[in-house]
Amino acid sequence: MFEGTLRLFLVWLVALLFMAPVSLAMAQNADGVSNLKLPGISSYATPKGERSLALGSGGAITLSAQLTDKGADITRGIVWRVFKPEAVNGKLPMVASAHGGTAVFQLEPGSYLVHASYGRAGATKRITVVGKDAKRESLVLDAGGLKLDAVLSGGVRIPPKNLRFSIYEGTAAPNGERALIIPDVEPNSVVRLNAGTYHVVSTYGAVNAVIRSDIRVEAGKLTEATVEHHAAEITMKLVRETGGEAIADTSWSLLNESGDPIKESVGAFASMVLAEGDYTIIAKNRDRIYQKDFTVVAGQNQEIEVLATEAAAIDPEEGAD
Repeated sequence: MFEGTLRLFLVWLVALLFMAPVSLAMAQNADGVSNLKLPGISSYATPKGERSLALGSGGAITLSAQLTDKGADITRGIVWRVFKPEAVNGKLPMVASAHGGTAVFQLEPGSYLVHASYGRAGATKRITVVGKDAKRESLVLDAGGLKLDAVLSGGVRIPPKNLRFSIYEGTAAPNGERALIIPDVEPNSVVRLNAGTYHVVSTYGAVNAVIRSDIRVEAGKLTEATVEHHAAEITMKLVRETGGEAIADTSWSLLNESGDPIKESVGAFASMVLAEGDYTIIAKNRDRIYQKDFTVVAGQNQEIEVLATEAAAIDPEEGAD
């Protein structure tokens, strides 16, 4: 009886050893599926229709885009969107989309509007799908690139962190305002735009160093434009003696040549970028007010010291009447 029990135990043990790898492999496979990293969406996008495309009811449409009518196909960076031309609730229903370069869509017979976006450039074209015939359509974007930069007088480079560009429509509205196309463009970055003239605003710092210019973008070309700022970086501090330590808890008010306030700040130092010209700085500390006139020369950074002396002080009650 003991031998029979032992034999049964050994048979059970052998069976368990053979089954274990199978169970382990199944567990690993299940875990692998749950952690599987699928690739991103391909350039092929299917429409949202009632009929199954597996039945082969539609036609394959290959879409490509070029910068000019004789240019090469754009290979990346395009966003494709396909719409039905009839609006629903005031909007065109989108039936397919894709990202990349040339794209292939399987569309059912009918009429569609195809839009291609390439940065801020874009084009729209109406296409018609007939039966199951394969078809190829091409869109000419009539677009180019714009690369912006700025320097100081004499070609001195401006730190990129202090420089930004905004791109506006080239034509102003009757009220003189222009539609903003792209804000906060970093220097030396390429912006894709339809061919045409644009109004570009270059801002150095955050006060009044601003340069405006009209720049034309040509189709199929990269336009590089560099503007020149007439400005400088100025640091102001309130001191008890020339070359002394800056006095903390000081309130600053900056006035332009016309006496209009253009900047206020609080702290031991007041640092800013200013366009060339004449200014007045007013410093207030412990109910005492001090002021100093100074001139900003383009490209000449400087430190302005305001002396906290009786001679420089202004009685805050003067002119109160």
